[in-house]
Amino acid sequence: MAKQLLVDYNIFKISPQMINESEAKNGGRVIVKGILQRAGAENQNGRVYPRPVLEREAKKYDEQFITQNRALGELDHPDSSVVNLANVSHNIRKIWWKNNDLMGEVEVLGTPSGNILKELLKAGILLGISSRGLGSVKESAGGVEVQDDFELVCWDFVSNPSTHGAFMTPAVNESINNKLITLNKYDRVNTIINEVLCDLTCQCSLPTKR
Repeated sequence: MAKQLLVDYNIFKISPQMINESEAKNGGRVIVKGILQRAGAENQNGRVYPRPVLEREAKKYDEQFITQNRALGELDHPDSSVVNLANVSHNIRKIWWKNNDLMGEVEVLGTPSGNILKELLKAGILLGISSRGLGSVKESAGGVEVQDDFELVCWDFVSNPSTHGAFMTPAVNESINNKLITLNKYDRVNTIINEVLCDLTCQCSLPTKR
């Protein structure tokens, strides 16, 4: 059975207050905790990860990546099974099981993508944590089951909806020059990304002090 790139989403609930508390507690570093993945239940992509398969891959990932401090992930999924260092935003520091939930402790890095991720979380943007791996699937009585050949690549932060259908944050109405506009979640995301990129790249346009 041919392997394919498997991408699965889960909401990663982090409040702006948690971000501020983490920075104060960890010397400016953002370290957050949440559910990375769930075993034995149909996820929002209609797939089921058997507990033994996910346990095996989590253990391997812990030994080969987390303990070596290189469990890196990206901001948004590429169409690739390779982690692109130029787009790395975070590092998984620790994983553990809580019933059928695979939990994780994640450090947001000070990279360009990491800074964007931090500002999105600070703004209260609802993001997802998403596994990326290679494997095959098979129809079963319980749904579409991921097979034993599954190989975990990493976990990425994504903007894709992690519930069936799209979710949107409540609209914000603002009046500019007497013209009513509506800002949705994606407008806010684009604004934050543009602001962070400007902070990183526009310093060269500032006049130097003499």
